[in-house]
Amino acid sequence: MSDSVQQSLWESVLELTKGAQAKGTDPLLWAIQLSSMLNSAGVVLPSTELAHLLVSHICWANNVPITWKFLEKALAVKIAPRILVLALLSSRVIPSRRFQPAAYRLYLELLKRHSFSLQSQINGQNYQKPSHWGNFVQRLRLLASNSIALRTSKHITPEGLLHLTSDTRKVLSRECKTSLQQEFHAVMASGSLMSSAGQCHGASQSALWLPIDLFLEDAMDGSQVGATSAVETLTGLVKALQAVNGTTWHDTFLGLWIAALRLVQRERDPNEHPVPRVDTCLCMLLSITILAIVNIIEEDQNPMGEAERSSASHRKEKQTLGKRTKDLVFSLQLLGDYEGLLTPPQTLASVANQAAAKAIMFISGLSVGSGYLDSVSMNDMPMNCSGNMRHLIVEACIARDLLDTSAYFWPGYVNGRSSQMPRSVPNPMPGWSSLMKGSPLTPPMVNALVSTPASSLAEIEKIYEIAIKGSDDEKISAATILCGASLIRGWNIQEHTVLYITRLLSPPVPEDYSGADEYLIGYAPFLNVFLAGISSIDCVQIFSLHGLVPQLAGALMPICEFFGSCVPKVSWTSTTGEEISAHAVFSNAFTLLLKLWRFNHPPLEQVTGDVPPVGSQLTPEYLLLVRNSQLASPGNNTKDQIKSKRQSRFSSPSPREPIFMDSFPQLKRWYRQHQACIASTLSGLVHGTPVHQIVDGLLSMMFRKISSRGGGGGPTTSGSSNSSASSAEDIYLRLKLPAWDILEAVPFVLDAALTACGHGRLSPRELATGLKDLADFLPASLATMVSYFSAEVTRGIWKPAFMNGTDWPSPAANLSMVEQQIKKILAATGVDVPSLASGGSSPATLPLPIAALVSLTITYKLDRVSERFLDLVGPALNNLAAGCPWPCMPILASLWAQKVKRWSDFFVFSASRTVFHHNSDAVVQLLKCCFTSTLGLNSSPISSNGGVGALLGQGFGSPFTGGVSPVAPGILYLRVHRSVRDVMFMSEKIVALLMSSVKDITSSGLSRERLEKLRKSKHGPRYGQVSLAAAMTRVKLAASLGASIVWITGGLSLVQALIKETLPSWFISGHGPNQNGEESGGMVAMLGGYALGYFTLLCGTFAWGVDSSSPASKRRPKIIGGHMEFLANALDGKISLGCDSAMWRAYVSGFVGLMVAFTPTWVLEVDVEVLKRLSKGLRQWNEEELALALLGIGGVGAMGAAAELIIESGL
Repeated sequence: MSDSVQQSLWESVLELTKGAQAKGTDPLLWAIQLSSMLNSAGVVLPSTELAHLLVSHICWANNVPITWKFLEKALAVKIAPRILVLALLSSRVIPSRRFQPAAYRLYLELLKRHSFSLQSQINGQNYQKPSHWGNFVQRLRLLASNSIALRTSKHITPEGLLHLTSDTRKVLSRECKTSLQQEFHAVMASGSLMSSAGQCHGASQSALWLPIDLFLEDAMDGSQVGATSAVETLTGLVKALQAVNGTTWHDTFLGLWIAALRLVQRERDPNEHPVPRVDTCLCMLLSITILAIVNIIEEDQNPMGEAERSSASHRKEKQTLGKRTKDLVFSLQLLGDYEGLLTPPQTLASVANQAAAKAIMFISGLSVGSGYLDSVSMNDMPMNCSGNMRHLIVEACIARDLLDTSAYFWPGYVNGRSSQMPRSVPNPMPGWSSLMKGSPLTPPMVNALVSTPASSLAEIEKIYEIAIKGSDDEKISAATILCGASLIRGWNIQEHTVLYITRLLSPPVPEDYSGADEYLIGYAPFLNVFLAGISSIDCVQIFSLHGLVPQLAGALMPICEFFGSCVPKVSWTSTTGEEISAHAVFSNAFTLLLKLWRFNHPPLEQVTGDVPPVGSQLTPEYLLLVRNSQLASPGNNTKDQIKSKRQSRFSSPSPREPIFMDSFPQLKRWYRQHQACIASTLSGLVHGTPVHQIVDGLLSMMFRKISSRGGGGGPTTSGSSNSSASSAEDIYLRLKLPAWDILEAVPFVLDAALTACGHGRLSPRELATGLKDLADFLPASLATMVSYFSAEVTRGIWKPAFMNGTDWPSPAANLSMVEQQIKKILAATGVDVPSLASGGSSPATLPLPIAALVSLTITYKLDRVSERFLDLVGPALNNLAAGCPWPCMPILASLWAQKVKRWSDFFVFSASRTVFHHNSDAVVQLLKCCFTSTLGLNSSPISSNGGVGALLGQGFGSPFTGGVSPVAPGILYLRVHRSVRDVMFMSEKIVALLMSSVKDITSSGLSRERLEKLRKSKHGPRYGQVSLAAAMTRVKLAASLGASIVWITGGLSLVQALIKETLPSWFISGHGPNQNGEESGGMVAMLGGYALGYFTLLCGTFAWGVDSSSPASKRRPKIIGGHMEFLANALDGKISLGCDSAMWRAYVSGFVGLMVAFTPTWVLEVDVEVLKRLSKGLRQWNEEELALALLGIGGVGAMGAAAELIIESGL
């Protein structure tokens, strides 16, 4: 259309409008005539030109009622774009509102009527083209902050108005029966906490990522070993939160960095204790978190998972991808502003300085190899090039190709100058650069490589190749290097290091060898280096975080089976001078294997409740099942194809065949004996059998000094002569037997020894000495000791041991101090601590089996060798004492604190946790404290500001004078929840606490008298008294906390039980504000319903993910389908509900709306007929747009119903 024709057309439109205005023509007739004129002229409707013409006509020459009616009708029949008309009016009307009050009121009326219909235009691809959009938003913000009329409006609040302009706004209903419902719709539409995050205590943008903080902290619990990769779990969690929070990826990445840095900061200056966490925290930040981001970015770059693309489509993809990478860069640039989180732990300062120095040299154009930095002393570094945690994060990202070296040029990234760097190193030290140039593995070279982590995959591949093809000495050196700094702090290649170690524990059969597993005997020194090198708690935790525990267990079982069946005829000397025998290799492998599953816990069938605690399924069979599944069909899905692209060239050859417990008959026999020992009293020892002879030999070895005194007072078995004629040499000669045979006899030995002590034939000191001799002879016997003593404690048949300092060690010296410190630790929770006073002068007592076990552990020296075995016994002893009557655990803590004073805080903290093991009410009180602290609803100094800091604090202990300090409630709960048996009970309590928190949020800051008046009002508390947006922010935070606790406490099983059973029962049984005297239909009821909807969605996304990429998502359709059918049945009237009707409506509309907005994949998995019934019920509530949106994403089968709804309602 030419310019002259266009000008003529719009002149005709203006004449038509002026004529209709003069005649007082009906606005609908005018709109029909105008629409016909524009259609005939070929104008695309709605017309932006018409919007400009009508607004210009009104302002201000024709500011009369009928022209405003014309404008309203143009919007109603959609011949003028609503978003543009409102934007144009905002620039004209708002500045003139004092001089044109009538126009201002009419503008607000238009805004009220049409703002709820802006979503389709806001989400349109051209919505930013109107040049007035930004001005419109600016004017609305000015209006929201300054307009008294808007604040007193019955129709919309300032917060609701701002939410209407948000890109994150989702489905809203067109009509709301009450103004309170209207306000809730507007605020709920935000879909995130972002817009009002700073309006209340305990809620900030960091609170969006509270579930990440809780997951990271929970993963650091050294008592729990996971069977799946933390990388995959964290990836799914981050994707879920990004979707549900409706945030940008740069905000999401920044939230992830901050959460991971907070984890490290809680361990920056820790008190010394036997369970180190600094290295595992750094692993989580610099390896696990980085790998999760790699997954997220690679998913973005490979959305279809296609192996090959045409060159044209490949070029197009390259042009459109990279958005998440840019967001990552932006997040790391913003991270520099968080200086308080970037201070490295003291042990990491030199590494951070090296990272900063590397950037300085690169900027200056210096080409210096890694050996240079290894050789330069930190004393030679310029003072102002101090590195921080951001430098380490950036280096980790560069190493994984997430960033390039342009990051070194970011403003403020480094401060030093290359001129301040030392230019030469007189005597370069051997290191990785020397190795890569061909230098041999001399002792100085090995020491250097053990203490310095590899910086690249090529370097660690070089060591792996030596471990496979080198000489025997070189293989041992390579094994030592792999278990050194590259394992603990080689974050850039850590996942390869743990995989290589696992592979090397299954050495290849020599080509010229024919036979069974005897070839392993030649690998004994080599294998033992690995078995000893990865036995520490932090190493096991690193394998756990990377998801290698199932494969590690599969590699250890053949070693245990073979070396446990060997007669210890030969021995070797290790590089450290330690003598190695078949028994030693077996013991190292066996104790390491047992650390990978909770062998000391009762069998699954003995656990109370329908849902077992998280991790209780970690049995040998389960680990093998996961291992077989992991290795069965790799590379068949998109995720595996993406991951394979970044694998090492040595990653492919691995054993693929499945293995089962039946493949290891000796291990299976021990495991069955272990289970039988837990389930029933010991029986089955027959006189004269080989087992009976071994029992006699072991008793003679353990108590030979007693036997030599004569009198027959020592422990014996039925029918034993306990002859003293045998010498020590004869006894040891008789006991040169396979380890499996000895382990079979150990329970009977322990039973005889404990019986002798209980009857006074054996002193406590002699018992402890004998047990220590047995453990020294075969360290693997410690596992059977734990099994046997744990079982005997539960039977309650033994007399108590009086810890009087004469027969048994006494805790009296510091027991009262332990009591005071426990009370101090729990001070912020409001939980009562039982008194430790035993009354009068009576000494403290312990069950005899526990007294025997603790006395044994105290006899150990704290060295590297003993640590391997104490790491097995220690957690088991803690669990055993924690399950016994109070004050067993405080007594244990007192005894160990006397032995190792520097660990006193750790032992006291462990003892404080048992307060919750014995009192379910105390656990509920602790959970309540978690909610009130996070939401800032109490006046405790530790939680006055709420949020993540109040929930998790600074960990436990304090580096300041005075030692123990109150521990944040979240830390306490994360350390006790695995001991909760009835987790179904916990889910019910969490729902109740969530509802209680909603009530507290609503009433916070109001006096009781004022609140009572508000309750009696028609709609309860309203915006004018309690900010709805601020309340919703805290409600969402409470729901996020509750969902996180449910998921962490019970995992997938508890989430499914919650949605399938707990919530339906809760709605049917009758809950809501009216149960406590609240007015039905008020703010508390509606907030409660929305809180439950948000809570339910979060629980599901945590467990299943927002998409179908996780294996757990396969279980989702059945559970979600069942829940949606429950909703439909209730809407159809087939189920009678007992909850408040307003709460129910808020829950249904909230949960379905959230599903539509954030998890559309879930909707596709629901039966179409159920969707139709839900849609019908929503329409009865005037939720037409939500009903249509539900059908719109319900797949092809729902298209017909969606079309019918559009025709019927005119949407």
